[in-house]
Amino acid sequence: MKLSLPSPAIVFLLAMALLTVNTQAAEPVRMGAGAMTFDTVPGWGLRPDGKSALGPTHGAVVIDKDGNIYTSANKGVVVFSPDGKVIQSYLGEDYSNLHDMEIREEADGEFIYGARNTNAEGIKFNARSGKVVLRLPFPKESGLGLKRFSPTAITVAPNGDIILSDGYASNHIFKFDKNGKYLMHFGVKGNALKQFNTAHGMTLDTRYDPPRLLICDRNHAPKGRLLHYDLDGNFIEEVITGLGMPTSVSIQGDYVSVPDLHGRVVILDKSNTIMAVLGHNPDPKTRRNFNVPQNQWIEGIFNGTHGSYWDKDGNLYVQDWNVSGRLMKLVRVK
Repeated sequence: MKLSLPSPAIVFLLAMALLTVNTQAAEPVRMGAGAMTFDTVPGWGLRPDGKSALGPTHGAVVIDKDGNIYTSANKGVVVFSPDGKVIQSYLGEDYSNLHDMEIREEADGEFIYGARNTNAEGIKFNARSGKVVLRLPFPKESGLGLKRFSPTAITVAPNGDIILSDGYASNHIFKFDKNGKYLMHFGVKGNALKQFNTAHGMTLDTRYDPPRLLICDRNHAPKGRLLHYDLDGNFIEEVITGLGMPTSVSIQGDYVSVPDLHGRVVILDKSNTIMAVLGHNPDPKTRRNFNVPQNQWIEGIFNGTHGSYWDKDGNLYVQDWNVSGRLMKLVRVK
């Protein structure tokens, strides 16, 4: 009896369909505690074939006023609808390697501010059109003779001043006015109380009046910590210590999400007390590990969390530092 074998094209399509079914069949995982309890959304943001739409990720997440989710990958910025469909992409040299992002509504639209460590600059572009309206290279007028400039974090003061952290190089934090004019800098590398050992992440802490800077001192010995500085670069306090390797911070109301490169997200309340830990990875082989391919991801277990952002309903979007490009949606359980 002669068997008729399916063509390679049919085998490929069947394999892709099976992968998609398996991805969609994963069960949600519940994590957190109390008011900070979340369910994962299996397969959120994946392409119809079940693969990641991103490629390698080492970046951030922000959300516009319409609820669209922007995440930065090595190749550029990809925009998702709340249900996980890709609706826009900004690819190419201007948008690659955005290590950190902030989004801000201004008089003439919404703008994304980005820190580009590989490209040695800060950048500002229109969130709708992608038009670049401002670049922030190393400010030579600072008088600093730096051999390297590698920005890792960016945020914007209420008056429009832009704060850019050189977290992968000098650990100076630079302040510019809204037009990009250099104003001042502060900070120095080290492990003392008022020094930074990788000022990796930063945002405007709007839980306080006046707002202040909340800065991730990722590699401070012996453990990572968060710090408060005022907008003129004056030290206020150590916020919390013993956090592992905090990579970034995102504020909503009284709450702060803190991705930790060791594979978890820590949630703080207004007293800066840990109230929940999400996605904790117990495996030392796969946490703080960029090279975990998609077929080894485990639902509800993070590998190297790098960016996060809250939507208006209190849901969280979390990006892993990952070779395949991982972005997860966590739905807040009411």
